[in-house]
Amino acid sequence: MTGGPVTNQDNLWRGVYPAATTQFSADGSIDIDATQRVLTALVDDGVNGLILLGTCGENNSLDPDEKLAVLRAGVEAVGGRVPLITGVSEFTTHRAALYAKEAEKIGLDALMLLPAMVYVPTSEELATHFRTVAGATGLPIMLYNNPPAYRVSVDFATLDGLRDVETIVAIKESAPDPRRFTDVINRYGDRYTVMAGLDDIALEGLMLGASGWVSGLTSAFPQESVALIAAVDRGDWEEARRIYRWFMPLLHLDADHDLVQSIKLAEEIMGRGSERVRLPRLPLAGQRRADVIAMVEEAARTRPVAKSSVAA
Repeated sequence: MTGGPVTNQDNLWRGVYPAATTQFSADGSIDIDATQRVLTALVDDGVNGLILLGTCGENNSLDPDEKLAVLRAGVEAVGGRVPLITGVSEFTTHRAALYAKEAEKIGLDALMLLPAMVYVPTSEELATHFRTVAGATGLPIMLYNNPPAYRVSVDFATLDGLRDVETIVAIKESAPDPRRFTDVINRYGDRYTVMAGLDDIALEGLMLGASGWVSGLTSAFPQESVALIAAVDRGDWEEARRIYRWFMPLLHLDADHDLVQSIKLAEEIMGRGSERVRLPRLPLAGQRRADVIAMVEEAARTRPVAKSSVAA
């Protein structure tokens, strides 16, 4: 079973979509109010959409009922202002399909679908996972390709086998090799919309045909991200490079395994949220913490866009 045709794809997959963080209280419970403030501040600063419960949202550290609570909070806070996409990151295909159904009921606009966690599938198994989840919902779906993080490559054999699934319409491309953008577009044309998904090759992806950017560090510096996208849209590559070069020391953090801790620390420094994370993650410590603080403070001192909204 596949869903029906999806409309308004061009608007859904354009611009910058921060992978928003989930905020926690001191006791480790989800702080719904703080999470809503983070989301509202990002929208106020001009982002084009939001990813809820992606990697930076600590999806796999949340219980099922907590995930749905975050989705409801997002729809309540900013639903209708920008598209809301949720990560679908579960251990089994059955759980992923159930979650997708619930997300649609709650009012999410689209899904970002990951391979099943832990298990490394064959291409046939991966395609079956994606096809099964797509069959459980009518929402448009962006597949998430991130081989370094999840040990699974959404290869061409998988994408070839999904051409007939009308609701699978986009790919978030987080492979570290920018040649992948051109290879995907050459092979599939406009069948799959491609979004840049790794911060430190985002501009390369946009130059090569990505329609937008799913970003981690935008959570700390949204106005610069919005300005970067605006420069790309008007073809001002000199300005785009200027912002990107300023941003790059921080963007490299998105490629590290402690990206969530680094991004949340950056948010706290910039007055946009708390650095609290949930186990198994721990806040940054020692030299790593000092290095990230120094990078964020230098970026704040030299930022090319001076004023931003804050979530506090």
